Amino acid sequence: MDIMIFLIPAAVALGALGLAAFFWSLRSGQYEDLDGAAERILIDDDEA
Repeated sequence: MDIMIFLIPAAVALGALGLAAFFWSLRSGQYEDLDGAAERILIDDDEA
């Protein structure tokens, strides 16, 4: 039971770290153009 003293704060800290990373990615615009990468593969850049 003594290990729970370390595991619970570690789990909360890792969860908070993941949430902070998610909010950082939202703020930096990572989810702005979801269709761009999917359509970019269809564009043919090869010119003869």
